[in-house]
Amino acid sequence: MTRSVAEVIRGRRAAGTRADGHRLVLVIEGGGSRGVYSSGMVQGLEELGLASVFDAVYGTSAGAVNGAWLLCGRAIPGMRSWTDSAIMNRVIDPRRLFRGGAAFDVHYLVHRVYDGLEPMDFPAILNNSTTFHPIATDARTGNAIDLRPHIVDKPSLLLALRASANLPILAGGPVVLDGVPYFDGGIAEPVPIRSALRSNPTHVLVLRTRRADELRPPTPRAHRVIGGNYLRLRAPGAYRTWIAREAQRGPEDRFLAELGTAALQLHPPAGAPDVGNTTRDTTLLGAALEIGRRAVHTAFARVDA
Repeated sequence: MTRSVAEVIRGRRAAGTRADGHRLVLVIEGGGSRGVYSSGMVQGLEELGLASVFDAVYGTSAGAVNGAWLLCGRAIPGMRSWTDSAIMNRVIDPRRLFRGGAAFDVHYLVHRVYDGLEPMDFPAILNNSTTFHPIATDARTGNAIDLRPHIVDKPSLLLALRASANLPILAGGPVVLDGVPYFDGGIAEPVPIRSALRSNPTHVLVLRTRRADELRPPTPRAHRVIGGNYLRLRAPGAYRTWIAREAQRGPEDRFLAELGTAALQLHPPAGAPDVGNTTRDTTLLGAALEIGRRAVHTAFARVDA
């Protein structure tokens, strides 16, 4: 009988080894501030002692950041940034757009918060036996790119985290890594399942940032006009992917569903509040963080049984 994702996770936790003949990967959806839900889920995984059960971690945008926190062993303290109003108001400030700046200061987030105020353990990520795969969008072609081959040291890891979360215009221009310009991985692959499947996993745990019943709102007109014109002129390959992405959401959800028992998706539960991409209300973010955390504890409540 084929083992379920939950059974593989529980078996590895109990045995303290990944030597079971399976390949288990973790996939984490992006979504700007909506990533607070998967942040809580990652915190729950760490609390349950499940950080080391995965063979690889794939993440897009905020999902890549959350994967990095899990792999560095600091997911619990690392999530404090979501409820720090000084940090959130510095990271997200739409008024900067009117001054020619970026609404999302990803450089500050990665280089000041993650490498100072609330530090990640970068050597722990680089040396982890669980491989880390942040996904970004190639600005030239619009393709989803696994940045793992470009991560060789701390500076390249920092650049990869920025590239994966680099929203066009809202976060500034493209991030260049090894001569290639990149934008946010969510343009090409918000849920990096297809990138993960290229490594031939037998089981996949997918952390989602929307409720299963949550409708995806259309892209705001201002974002379509300003962001679309920017990409059309500066990155036509990424523009073609960007304008097609809303039509791909339904097929992507069906593709995930068709994986059957090989994939376990964890969503925020019914009734969980909507969190927008640019939300910086720390009360709402704190509540969403706890909801995501409880969702994992509920899913794996019998992990030690």
